Amino acid sequence: MAMDAAEIERLIKAGFPDAQVVIQDLRGDGDHYAAHVVSAAFKGKSRVQQHQLVYQALRGNMGNALHALALQTAAPED
Repeated sequence: MAMDAAEIERLIKAGFPDAQVVIQDLRGDGDHYAAHVVSAAFKGKSRVQQHQLVYQALRGNMGNALHALALQTAAPED
């Protein structure tokens, strides 16, 4: 069962309440998304660490209900 964009955004915002999140359905199939996430929680972390934090926020759905997620992460600019 595929996830919808609103559920992906809800999970990410639950993990990062300050996050600015933009979700895009890449194919219109509810299975391939792109996400751009900006959060202060990413400050001082490598890109890999940032992505790992987002995957944790998705609570095991990555690779299951969520097949593909093109992820861009960043800390807010001061």
